[in-house]
Order: sequence, then C-alpha cells, then structure tokens
Amino acid sequence: MSFSWTPHRFAGGALALDVVNSVVLRHDATRRIDRFSVRDQMRSFPRAAAEFCAERALFGDITPVARENETGFIALREAIDLYFRKRILNGGDDQLLASLLEALAKVLREASPGSVAAATAHSALRLIAMPDPQRMKICGNCGWLFIDRSKNRSRAWCDMAVCGNRAKAIRHYRRKKEETP
Repeated sequence: MSFSWTPHRFAGGALALDVVNSVVLRHDATRRIDRFSVRDQMRSFPRAAAEFCAERALFGDITPVARENETGFIALREAIDLYFRKRILNGGDDQLLASLLEALAKVLREASPGSVAAATAHSALRLIAMPDPQRMKICGNCGWLFIDRSKNRSRAWCDMAVCGNRAKAIRHYRRKKEETP
C-alpha cells in the first residue's frame, strides 16, 4: 500500500495531535495502522510537518527522531493520546496527567533540540495549558484528535473534505435506501 504525508494527515491543529493521529483507526484493533511502525514514514514525518502542520511557524524545520529515542517518542505519543482523549471524554485525570508529564520530561531530557520529539513535547505542553480546552475534540468519523477553531465551536470532523464528506455520503445513502420501497 502506498502512502504519503498529505495536508489531511495534519488536520489536528497542533503538532502533538498530528503525531497522535499517526495511528489510523486507533479504536479498531482489526484495521488499526500505525504509520510510525514503518521507519521511513517516521523519518519523513518531520519534513511533511514543516510543510503542513498548523504549528510549523513555531517549530520550523525539525529533524527526525534519533533511532535511540524512538521508543521514548512512541511512549510520548501514546501518553498524549491517552491523556487528551480521556480529558475530552470525561474531564481531566491527575494520574494520566502525571504519566504524560513524565513522558514529556523523559523526551525533553533525551531528545536533541530541534527534533520532532522535542517539538512534539513542547506542543503537548502548549495543549495542556490551552486556555479553551473544550475546543479539543475527537473526530466523529475516524477518531482523530483535533482542535476546533471554528467561530461557533461546531466542527465535528477532523477534516471536512475527508471525514465530513464520508459521513454526509453515508447519511445520504441511508436516507435514499430508506426511501426506496
């Protein structure tokens, strides 16, 4: 299966969320795809982030994760996902926050400045301190995390062109099917 990093894959609105969203269909164990399980995809991510990520002006050009830091980077990704997904669904959790902060500290101690790991840690810290945490949501179609920057906070999809269109097409198909005798 061919794969390339496209603007849709950076729909999270923050580098930390785009890193979390590198796991496709996270909620479906049978169809789950971890884009970072392929080393070339993990190594090409920073170049794509510099082009497509909403926070690219904050971090500029970032370097790939050093091989010896990959395990810590993946642990950080999972801690970010776990904490923010729980915060969106049920409110904050001090134990998960402590785990996230430990993962952040480990990455910041070990990662080289200017690496995607360090930039992701800084992005996650910005999200923790986000003044309006209700703007962070889970896509109703794919389950990705994203920041709703719409004026009235009504965005339901990580990307209207992909997930929003799919959901609308499914609803349309179901309505037509119900109308058919």
